[in-house]
Amino acid sequence: MTMPGREPSLFDNAPSWPTAPAFLFAEVVFNRPIRAIYTYGVPATLVDRILAGKRVLAPFGKGNKQETGYCVGLTDKPPETTSLKSIDDVLDDQPLLSHSMLRLTRWLADYYFCGWGQVLEAVLPRAVKEKSGTRWIVLVSAKTRTDADPYTLTPKQRQTYELLLEASKPLPIEEATRLCRVGTGVLKGLIQKGWLLAKKERVQQWSEKPHDVPRTKSLTLNPHQQQACDRIVRAIESGASTKFLLHGVTGSGKTEIYLQSIAEVVKRGREAIVLVPEISLTPQTIERFRGRFNDIAVLHSHLSDSERHGYWQRIHRGEVQVVVGARSAVFAPCRNLGLIIIDEEHETTFKQETTPRYHARDVAFERSRLESVPVVLGSATPSLESWTAAHRGECELLSLPERVGDLTMPRVRCIDLREEYRRQKGLAAISPSLAKAMMECLARKGQIILLLNRRGFAPAIICPQCGQAAKCQHCDIALTFHKHRQQAICHSCDATLPAPQRCSHCGHGELKLTGFGTQRLQDEVKARFPDAKVERMDSDTMRTAGHYERVLSAFRSGEVDILLGTQMIAKGLDFPNVQLVGVISADTARNIPDFRASEKTFQLIVQVAGRAGRGRDPGLVLVQTYNPEDPALQNAIRTDYHRFVAGELPIRRDFHYPPFGKLTRIIVRSKTEQGSREAAKLIADSLNAAAQGSLQIQILGPAPAPVTKLRDFFRYHIQIHTPDSASRQSLLESALGNFSMPSTSEYVVDVDPVDLL
Repeated sequence: MTMPGREPSLFDNAPSWPTAPAFLFAEVVFNRPIRAIYTYGVPATLVDRILAGKRVLAPFGKGNKQETGYCVGLTDKPPETTSLKSIDDVLDDQPLLSHSMLRLTRWLADYYFCGWGQVLEAVLPRAVKEKSGTRWIVLVSAKTRTDADPYTLTPKQRQTYELLLEASKPLPIEEATRLCRVGTGVLKGLIQKGWLLAKKERVQQWSEKPHDVPRTKSLTLNPHQQQACDRIVRAIESGASTKFLLHGVTGSGKTEIYLQSIAEVVKRGREAIVLVPEISLTPQTIERFRGRFNDIAVLHSHLSDSERHGYWQRIHRGEVQVVVGARSAVFAPCRNLGLIIIDEEHETTFKQETTPRYHARDVAFERSRLESVPVVLGSATPSLESWTAAHRGECELLSLPERVGDLTMPRVRCIDLREEYRRQKGLAAISPSLAKAMMECLARKGQIILLLNRRGFAPAIICPQCGQAAKCQHCDIALTFHKHRQQAICHSCDATLPAPQRCSHCGHGELKLTGFGTQRLQDEVKARFPDAKVERMDSDTMRTAGHYERVLSAFRSGEVDILLGTQMIAKGLDFPNVQLVGVISADTARNIPDFRASEKTFQLIVQVAGRAGRGRDPGLVLVQTYNPEDPALQNAIRTDYHRFVAGELPIRRDFHYPPFGKLTRIIVRSKTEQGSREAAKLIADSLNAAAQGSLQIQILGPAPAPVTKLRDFFRYHIQIHTPDSASRQSLLESALGNFSMPSTSEYVVDVDPVDLL
């Protein structure tokens, strides 16, 4: 692919494209699961408008249906074909994608084995493509006239012309009429006589509301913090694409290192991207950053289309110092990027679960390489992949082994639910031991956080006669009962129906609600502690960023005594008066059929435990479990990351799971189980043939997926273990590059999956 030049990059200060040759060919990709790049002729009328990074309209396929594509390159070399199609139109005035972003997305399409057009479609927010929050206006400006008689104008026209001639810039018609105190007829007359120039322009209607956040000063760093910060700053100064793993216990002051490192970036006129895993972290994180920096942009799923487009344009124009957001913010169109930070890097929410199935951490590494900027991964419980990379020398380890301000780590202990159950039949969500601790904490005016990683009222609706659970008719998933809506909801496909009154298997009429969700926990807490103010945070209650801000602000100010919720409350929150943390069920994540189950359990408990003891009180963490002997749980209670890693890595090595090799999952689905099974067999045969008996490649399956039926599709899956990315790429290209799937089935390739269900 040759490119004669390019527009000014969104990421650097490169020169503009030179004049295009008289005859051009555009290389175009489409939002389809196709890895091909198509070459189109560029009509003479569009040569001056076409640039790489712009969207185009072009005829596609045998029927020449007009589709939107992305111009990814220009060349003056004619293709080797006699039937060349031409593009019909260019849709954008300015490129939406820089040369650097085109390189990044091309890598992403290759690495995750999907169409380049699919990647580009996902990278560009819909609000940007649709120009949300904008409108067309007409701007008028006075021409300098030396060849015309001013006395051909009426007095009003002459006065209007003179006022607009003095204006420093073109004015919207509405503003011009107010300034000159005339109607639009006077302006139209001046335009017709050639004294005024009128042009249409699309303008942004959205404007950011002012934020009343008090300014804060940099804190004094302790020796460990200072050492870490100095090392990051040296990498910023040298322009090196160094990868850092900042491993610090909860409360060790990682955020202050982020802030002071970014201050060095901003001082040099550059920008930083900060990725956070949960939208619930964003309000508190943004407040901290707004206390230090003037221009912050926010990118997350709860923005309106107008807000999203407005922030994107501000970043695009270079008006932003810091971009804070969820995983998609890794694609923010920064002009002069200087640093990328990924907070809580171990979180699985950084992995996209739809095409393109990218991981923000790996995209950040590639963007770091392309733009020569450092990346900082921060976590108290790093992923085993990042930890191993640090010990292999692929990533530089920075350690913060103690909390700031001489704060002690919270005391953590288990509550054995087997023993509690023997003492009290029909155990509720809150055991007697936890209830006693909560009562004592409230008496001291302390605050409490309760974690239960299951939303709804009851996770299952069981028939006591035949033992069957009410399941979603579209998925192989038990329905969850939501009490306040009196509905049964599938948490996979969101199907909703009235709560069943009779068993669909045997007809029995008295169904039982089993298990505990956050709604049931909230009811129990309110019943046991009627004088306490209780708030719940889960995806049912937190519909907008405003909800998060309201609840967290109330908790911070002491208006809320007990905050309960799912994993969104387990990380990143810093409230000094939290004296007690209760984990309602530590066994939920441990029992999932996933090789990362132990790791996820350890991380979740350590993270939520870290919310306690951030004030003068050391804090207490109580973990309810039916399996207190579990090694992951025991290491979490000791907050012993090194011991956990020492026990877990040999298991991963024995079974060739990451970080000892690369894992790929292929999911095949069809409307019939037979169709899915047969199509999966065809893919497995093709993979085995391409592997040619290599001892370094393992192909497992096909087998029914753990969730066999999902959204009316039957699913089979195949696991591929390869020693590295290169061998995986070669295998996929050989086996699937020209693979023809039966028309009744489809498949997706999930590279480096974090969910095996």
